[in-house]
Amino acid sequence: MPNRRQIIISAIASLLLGGPAAAQSTPVTVALDWTPNTNHIGLYVAEAKGFYADAGLDVEILPYSDTSAGTLIANGVADFGIVGTISLYAKRSAGADLVAAYAVVQTETGRLVFNDERTDIQRPKDLDGLTYGGFGSEWENALIASMIRFDGGEGNFETVTLGTSAYEALANGAVDFTLEVYTWEGVKAELDGDPQRAFRYADFGVPDQHTTFIGSSQAYLDANTDTAAAFIATTKAGYAYTIEHPEEAADIIIAANRDALTDRAFILASLKTLIDGHYLATADGVIGTIDSAKMEALGDYMLSAGILKDVNGNVLTTRPDFSAYYTNAFVTQGQ
Repeated sequence: MPNRRQIIISAIASLLLGGPAAAQSTPVTVALDWTPNTNHIGLYVAEAKGFYADAGLDVEILPYSDTSAGTLIANGVADFGIVGTISLYAKRSAGADLVAAYAVVQTETGRLVFNDERTDIQRPKDLDGLTYGGFGSEWENALIASMIRFDGGEGNFETVTLGTSAYEALANGAVDFTLEVYTWEGVKAELDGDPQRAFRYADFGVPDQHTTFIGSSQAYLDANTDTAAAFIATTKAGYAYTIEHPEEAADIIIAANRDALTDRAFILASLKTLIDGHYLATADGVIGTIDSAKMEALGDYMLSAGILKDVNGNVLTTRPDFSAYYTNAFVTQGQ
């Protein structure tokens, strides 16, 4: 993607809040969805390279907490945050003021995974009757059951809720399969020499998704249009710079999180997987833009699976306007 950085930096210049000589910076807070990892790298790069400062922004990346980024955004505690696709749909359908404004990844990073030695597992239908090490969400059960049924199975399996301990349980054979983020847990397993095989969701009837967004609230976006445009443009520049300079970007996020990120080889391997696998940007150079067809398809899938509930906890029976769940208004400014 030649000249991408120049194009994006030019877009940033058109969005400066007060010009280079502005005496004051506009504060912006960003909540993380997990401890710092390579999904967040564009934020740290934009900060370290001065993209935010040049745009008149004083960006604070809030420490990860037990309260989800979506909840912090919807309640006005954070201006922006890293939000998972499933969380976005669930919270928005239940009445939360939450809107996706930037697609961190362009295609699904999750997968259903099992140990390579399991010769009895060749297709999703072979999972019938086996034990799944899970994380406690309705989405997981609907996802796995639909994949098994799509492949001709019954969709019946046992679930043991383990959280992140599921990966250790999988490695030692205590569970038969689990779900993982390939660009993080999957890369770690490869580096650790734990051979795995996996099923990609979209190969078995599940719509592809962006997996991870930068979200905000509609209230904030409406009241702070210029700030939002500058933040998204500069963050986009951070991710674009990352794609062109992965080793420098890896060093930047490690330097900002020395206590949490200590394995440079792992961070770099994860980042290169995100880049080489065309997750951060498509092969055609699309970066940050939210695909409306993916959003509509996944929304319909979740609605038909009975996952989406209203503010009273009742399963939605009427299709929401999924176009209100996201916006490309800010990511495309200046293009």
